[in-house]
Amino acid sequence: MLFHSRNLNRSLFLLVLALVIMPSCQKKAPKTMPPPEIQVVLVQQSNVPIHADLIGQVYGLYDIPIRARVEGWLNGIYFKEGSRVEKDQLLYRIDGETYEANVAAQLGGLAEAETQRVKALSDLDRVVPLAKINAVSQSDLDAANAAAGAAKAAVEAARANLEAANIQLSYTKVYSPIDGIIGKTQAKVGEFVGRDPNPVILNTVSRIDTILVQFFISENQYLMLTKEFITETKKYPTTKKPEGVKKDLELILSDGSTFNEKGWVNFIDREIDPTTGSIMIQSVFPNPERLLRPGQFARVRAVLRVVPDALLIPQRCVMELQGLYSVFVADSGNVITSRQVEVGPTIGSQWLINSGLKPGEKVVYEGLQAVKQGMKITPKIIDPNQTATEKTDSDGK
Repeated sequence: MLFHSRNLNRSLFLLVLALVIMPSCQKKAPKTMPPPEIQVVLVQQSNVPIHADLIGQVYGLYDIPIRARVEGWLNGIYFKEGSRVEKDQLLYRIDGETYEANVAAQLGGLAEAETQRVKALSDLDRVVPLAKINAVSQSDLDAANAAAGAAKAAVEAARANLEAANIQLSYTKVYSPIDGIIGKTQAKVGEFVGRDPNPVILNTVSRIDTILVQFFISENQYLMLTKEFITETKKYPTTKKPEGVKKDLELILSDGSTFNEKGWVNFIDREIDPTTGSIMIQSVFPNPERLLRPGQFARVRAVLRVVPDALLIPQRCVMELQGLYSVFVADSGNVITSRQVEVGPTIGSQWLINSGLKPGEKVVYEGLQAVKQGMKITPKIIDPNQTATEKTDSDGK
């Protein structure tokens, strides 16, 4: 009986041991994880224009000051401030009583001079026959000739005085010299104008269907820009854009938007300011909708030079540490290596790479924190421009 019990215990022990060992034997070897999928971009190569943004000020094609050329009380204003005016449209009227009186006085002076001239000519006509028969002396004849000449000169002087008086009277009516936009009047009806401290410049009329933008550039920028523009500005120094002249300038407005018309350089100042080391450039922009007004500030975007066969990658691919720049590159075996690069200027959302990369290489775009040196990945090539567009569309929804 004891023997049977021992056999039973042994059998139970073997059974439990088999149950324990069997699952462990059935365990499979651990699976090998595939390399993680990482977004990469290809290094692009193209000719890249290098731009410079330069602060400029807007002027009208013509900004004509309206002046009071005679003194007097302002009697009338015949325009709406800020509106369009036409050439020869009446703008202001100054009290003309004083100038009308002067015209009347000059008319009287002319009439008196004409009377004296008639009398002098009559006297001369009487003296000449008498002188021929020696009835009067030669001195009397000379005196009569002199009196006639003086009377004629007096008439001419009186006519000139009358003309000057009429000109002064005409200045009491102020007309627009051009078609354009008129500003805020500097004088109101009832003010005495034409003499300081009261306004001498009453207003300004500007033609703005075409505008001028003046900006300053450094000497180095001037040397680069000259290579692009000097030939055209020598040929076409006017504000009218001839056929064949490139419109290379863009205008960035204060709200960050880009003006829908491009411009061109039409004037470069004669000298570089020695105190600032800069030179003034004037550019021309069509303004058909009259959106731009004189006095505005805007950024002129100009192409300084073009880098041939430049290498570009998105800025987010580049890591910076203590002034050193690096990127993660997936080699032909899709193994990650850290690569130090030399960066140039930024072009929009991209960075120009001077050295350290080759065209077509795969640079890690997304997940920089998830990769490391020697790591194998499954690269997913993406177009960063398309990705940005899709993200914008998604955000818009």
